[in-house]
Amino acid sequence: MIDLFEMARLLSKAGVEFVIVRGVAIRSHGGNYVTEDLDICYLRTNDNLRKIASVLTPLNPRPRNFPENLPYIFDWTTLQQGTNFTFETSMGDVDLLGEVKGIGSYDDLVPVSIQVDLEGFPTRILSIPSLIVAKRAAGRPKDEAGLIVLEALQAAQNDDND
Repeated sequence: MIDLFEMARLLSKAGVEFVIVRGVAIRSHGGNYVTEDLDICYLRTNDNLRKIASVLTPLNPRPRNFPENLPYIFDWTTLQQGTNFTFETSMGDVDLLGEVKGIGSYDDLVPVSIQVDLEGFPTRILSIPSLIVAKRAAGRPKDEAGLIVLEALQAAQNDDND
């Protein structure tokens, strides 16, 4: 089993500026949502791209569903050539998102995220209300289960605050 939280910890330890979104964020808020990849929205500066590449390179990233017999070169300049990436790595699948539908880029996500401690490293996770906005904006059938979990978590939070 892959350890998505370990991947997030490695990124935090390297000083990568990112916000965890989607499934791992739901799990981090206490939801029982099952996910098989780590989705992050990342700052698209050259410095941050270099940091991401320094973490992922030892994990042999390749685009998901990319033919095995074709060569692929991964480095920080690869990340300059696109915005959203879906990688398979030796530690598990990682999706790098330059933007989250319904919310925006990294700079838009930071104010609507919360900071948590991930084994001594500060890490940002999208807030429950913002996750709901993003899931609704995505409008994918597979997001319905996540929305149910998020709405229950939000209701429980509201009850606790009353």
